Amino acid sequence: MAQRQGYSLDHSEFDEFLFAFVGKEKSGLELTVLSALARLGLDPWGEAARLSELSKEAAEGALTTTIAKLPGGDWKVSDSQSIAVRLVNCLPRRGSLSARPPNGTGIEDQKPTSEVRQWPVWVAFAAVVLITIFSLHAD
Repeated sequence: MAQRQGYSLDHSEFDEFLFAFVGKEKSGLELTVLSALARLGLDPWGEAARLSELSKEAAEGALTTTIAKLPGGDWKVSDSQSIAVRLVNCLPRRGSLSARPPNGTGIEDQKPTSEVRQWPVWVAFAAVVLITIFSLHAD
């Protein structure tokens, strides 16, 4: 199954944002947005797409909150806003929520694609693989 362009690791429109430097961890390693979002249990590409749909101010606010939740950074919580402002400038701009068409014609009203409906199949497949691995390991 081919991946959609926005989620491709080859040439994602979100690469500049996802691979941007958030800050140094206390261990001295550099933390990227991709790693930070993944650590918080968020889908990095989904979050990047969501933020790019927001107004710049709303995206900065949402990202400030997200950065403030990161554990183990070598930055102060008060630095979260300036980090978010810098990172939001790396996002491709698609518009703002206030620019959505009225009367139920927004993205949230569209029917899910077949790709979205395939997740139960992948979950079942992963469960079968895990059960097989555990049963082989037990022998």
